[in-house]
Amino acid sequence: MEKAPIIEKIKKLLALADSSNEHEAALAAGHAQRLLSEHNLAMADIEAAHKPDRADKVETSVSKSLPKWLRHLSAGVSSAFDCQAIHHPATGKMTFIGVGADVHIAVYTFTYLDRTVRRLCSAYMKNHVSSTVANRHRELMRQSYYLGAVSTITARLKEQKAQTPVTIGALVPVKEGLIRQAMHEIGNVRTMHSRRSYVNTDAYTKGKTDGKLVGFHHGIAANASSPQRIIR
Repeated sequence: MEKAPIIEKIKKLLALADSSNEHEAALAAGHAQRLLSEHNLAMADIEAAHKPDRADKVETSVSKSLPKWLRHLSAGVSSAFDCQAIHHPATGKMTFIGVGADVHIAVYTFTYLDRTVRRLCSAYMKNHVSSTVANRHRELMRQSYYLGAVSTITARLKEQKAQTPVTIGALVPVKEGLIRQAMHEIGNVRTMHSRRSYVNTDAYTKGKTDGKLVGFHHGIAANASSPQRIIR
């Protein structure tokens, strides 16, 4: 009962996450995530009061050609928050599909982790890779670092979900059904199969190590913007 006011506040923030104002939506989603973390609440606590009747589709900007590490990151985040993610190569967009707050937190987390991993990789390349290294080898090291970092991050997300499930048992089949329905509305979805990657061991290992340093509950700065929008 003592957490009821916090739950109501989170519900209001998640309602704001539906705002057509991208900046306002991103701030609301970020604030909701921080409150969930600070008060040790799961999305199940927020959603237990009502049974969802539809899944939302939230679109965010990526790139037309999605590198392997970013595909792995989107899959890891989607799984962690009981969502699905679909990439649209023709437009360079990605659609996350989920029920209620799940999808908003997933997009917020994906955007934050994408930005954070890129920043860490830039620092790694600057401090550990000589400018005299051939471009082809530099790119191999870059992609190897990304894959290593994402490997650790997705493993941590999986462990976090195991400790604190996003969805209570009774709602799992309900959510899955609503997500399947929303995916059906989108139409045919092409499944991407990743090929085996050749990696630079040192860069991959460094990425795995740095992936342990990434926090999952950082907020969005007041001047941040988020290239996402809700699809109705």
